[in-house]
Amino acid sequence: MNSAWDRLPIMIRDLSRDHRSVGKLVFFEADSSRLRLSEQQIAFFHEHGYLSGIRVLTDDQVEVLREELSQLTDPSHPGNELFYEYHSNESTNPDTVLFHALGAWRIAPGFHDLLWNPAFTIPASQLLNGPVRFWHDQLFCKPAHHGGVVAWHQDYSYWTRTQPLAHLTCWIGLDDSTRKNGCLQYIAGSHRWSELPITGLAADMDAINAVLDDGQRRQFEKPVAVELKKGEASFHHPRLVHGSFANRSDHSRRATVINVMRDGVRSASNKPLLQGVPIVPAGEKIEGQFFPRLFDPLTDADDRQRMEVRPRPGFSSR
Repeated sequence: MNSAWDRLPIMIRDLSRDHRSVGKLVFFEADSSRLRLSEQQIAFFHEHGYLSGIRVLTDDQVEVLREELSQLTDPSHPGNELFYEYHSNESTNPDTVLFHALGAWRIAPGFHDLLWNPAFTIPASQLLNGPVRFWHDQLFCKPAHHGGVVAWHQDYSYWTRTQPLAHLTCWIGLDDSTRKNGCLQYIAGSHRWSELPITGLAADMDAINAVLDDGQRRQFEKPVAVELKKGEASFHHPRLVHGSFANRSDHSRRATVINVMRDGVRSASNKPLLQGVPIVPAGEKIEGQFFPRLFDPLTDADDRQRMEVRPRPGFSSR
């Protein structure tokens, strides 16, 4: 009997050319105001650096993405050459596994359409206070019993090739995430810190201690464990320190991450911003095929539900 891959075409169409939903995930919401964050939620984000428990996917939509993910984790998938990065196991410990890949939106129609999900784009626009432009996506998978860690880090420490700092991360669970299976953990308030040196993404959880001062170490005494149901999301600031511990449970912990920026962010590098992507010269606006604009509150929202845009704290170029 032929496998699923035997029935696929040899060439996979690069979905980065499609800057709209291709119809794999269907989003129903007649009243966009129901998707908007409250003033209290926005204030919480700016105070603590994160906001969790936001429902962005139905159970049926989660199942679509799980099926696509099961195909994408096969290294022989014919579309895997379109990933910017692909690590079957990024863990430095051979006894644990951390699948990590960037670029699923180019390959799988469900992960592609996820970017245009209004349950994600509308809150993202509120937190960024403006139009939302795509940066890149990620997949993180920790298998049951031997899933590896994601070490403490700041996202923007990896993203200084973009300026100014006007980014946002959305972490979406494809499984229920708990303390037992290695849920996301935050150091609340650490988004006010300056950039920290990179100390490794899939290595020792304690490696970050070498670059912290005494006050910062004290904040690590009270990490916030973000337990989520499948289909729920957590948004966090690009400087917020976060990580996740190993999965020793009987259940997998799979997640997809959407990283976005406010429209207008510019390149700060004369090297490719992502592997295989044409160079955006330093000083030029990041846009084009690989960085589509996902949502503009002034033009994309329903006429009756125009989103108010006004200055808010929380993002700066310092």
